[in-house]
Amino acid sequence: MDVRRLRLLLELSRLGSMHEVAAELGTTTSAVSQGIAALAREVHTPLVEPDGRRVRLTPAGHRLAEHAVTILAAVEAARLDLDPAAEPVGVLRVAGFATAIRRSLLPAMDDLAQTHPGIEVRVHEYEPLEAFDLLARDDVDLALTYDYNLAPLSWRSDHEVAELWSVDWGLGVPARERRAPFASYADRDWIVNSRNTADEEVLRTLASMAGFTPRIVHRIDALELVDDLIVAGRGIGLLPRGPASRRGVRVLPLTDPRVTMRAYAVTRRGRDRWPPLRAVLDRLAVPT
Repeated sequence: MDVRRLRLLLELSRLGSMHEVAAELGTTTSAVSQGIAALAREVHTPLVEPDGRRVRLTPAGHRLAEHAVTILAAVEAARLDLDPAAEPVGVLRVAGFATAIRRSLLPAMDDLAQTHPGIEVRVHEYEPLEAFDLLARDDVDLALTYDYNLAPLSWRSDHEVAELWSVDWGLGVPARERRAPFASYADRDWIVNSRNTADEEVLRTLASMAGFTPRIVHRIDALELVDDLIVAGRGIGLLPRGPASRRGVRVLPLTDPRVTMRAYAVTRRGRDRWPPLRAVLDRLAVPT
């Protein structure tokens, strides 16, 4: 059914006269009559019947007019939802890693709650490859991912990628230890990520350059648990520089080569024009 003809029928049910409908919509009585007749042919049933010199809706016409209220409201809602100039409204699904959620997404959500309360952000914690799979299946609208300069991600042709921020990584060891050549850690037990192989790839690259193969003993997802194992003397691993994760851990700098983790916001190409997604992307602040 042509929704423009549904609008004619709905106005006729309200105004009761094709002449008044024509005046209301800025068209001719003939155009209104032809539109109603065409709609009747589309639904294979009469929608109006003579009533003296006027017409009135048949029972089927009244039923269809009732449906038209819901249909036209849904069409208008869809138009506003997709209008870049409209107030953003909708559910935005985000898959990302914990640090980016804390550092970039949560501040954006706080701002959106004040400026665009019609946007509902749903957060799912996933590692990059998991997030990319969800993005490809349209199960999420935005992926917050990361890579390392020594283990870069391969982007798909349909990805739109914006770098958010970067942070240097170093070697996490017990706080009592001091910096030493990387080769001196050849006999230590190592901790790597359990759900993403990127930091293991970086570790193996560094170890290869230093002339050894790391003995990987623990595979841990949570950085807090990595800290606990380091403090307990159960291993060492790569950690972000900056404020120590917790007392008892020292993160030694790595400079030759330097190790940098880079965070990204990734969407499907062309999807960033959807107002709720655009509003979130505009607010993914780059922390200083």
